[in-house]
Amino acid sequence: MRELPDVIAWSIPAFLLLIVLERISYLLHRDDDELGYGRADTATSLAMGLGSVGADILWKIPIAAAYAVLYTLTPARMPDAWWIWPLLLLGQDFCYYWSHRSHHVVRVLWASHVVHHSSQRFNLSTALRQPWTGLTSWLFYLPLILLGVHPAVLAFLGSVNLLYQFWIHTERIDRLPRAVEAVLNTPSHHRVHHASQGSYLDRNFGGILIVWDRMFGTFAPERERCVYGLTTNIGTYNPIRVAFHEYVAIGRDLRAASGWRQRLGHLFRPPGWQPAAGYPIGTPGDPSTATAGDPGTAVPALTAAAPAPPAAPAAATRR
Repeated sequence: MRELPDVIAWSIPAFLLLIVLERISYLLHRDDDELGYGRADTATSLAMGLGSVGADILWKIPIAAAYAVLYTLTPARMPDAWWIWPLLLLGQDFCYYWSHRSHHVVRVLWASHVVHHSSQRFNLSTALRQPWTGLTSWLFYLPLILLGVHPAVLAFLGSVNLLYQFWIHTERIDRLPRAVEAVLNTPSHHRVHHASQGSYLDRNFGGILIVWDRMFGTFAPERERCVYGLTTNIGTYNPIRVAFHEYVAIGRDLRAASGWRQRLGHLFRPPGWQPAAGYPIGTPGDPSTATAGDPGTAVPALTAAAPAPPAAPAAATRR
């Protein structure tokens, strides 16, 4: 088959340029309702992005091998025609929705994805805050391989989806025309996804399209001002701790658990689940990092609290 470009690698210079331009826009046109950039926060996001590039090289080896074996065994083959590409991207985005949703409601998956939500700011550098443990999503795309999608094509589609999502990590773009907001994932929709308020938790999982959220009941419009980060923030800019803090918390809970039922709950129930309550802290799928050794209690921060960004006005609403 034809060679497909690595769109993410080719886009890295553009990512960095756009981050610089967005930073300049905050210096020239400051909005008191927007948190903008913080030096330590941006450095952490860039470090996480750089680390994920190296880690992904390692993770892609076993994933590519598994996909290649399965692709060889399946008799189905997708035609290499221009009209098939929009359908393939649609299928990939559908699988992405379920992968993304699962990474919010299954704690062992959330342990990887929590990295992306750990910033208390929301800007283009946040898009680069990616996990180093990227071995948790590949199972969700197996149906596409079974339908005859070549592994290289699947990797290309995933890169296109990820590339699209870069620009929606911003507060600088307000709501777009209604027709666009109805179909596509936009900055407004993705701000909701990154917010930590109860009414916004576990909403807007779509990658390119927001229609999946509308279809499956996980859509929420942006109404009140978003407060970014986790329900219990980790309080550190250390990339190592950002990358692995939830795995450490899971290990602590597994050691303290009394029996396999509790251990399985700490692994596969939603984040924040505790045996005493039998339900996540706050709301279903509460993406909290406040896990505990004793049922029903919270765990102190793993590190001394990092300087908190200025709080956005509680009463402010986005137009």
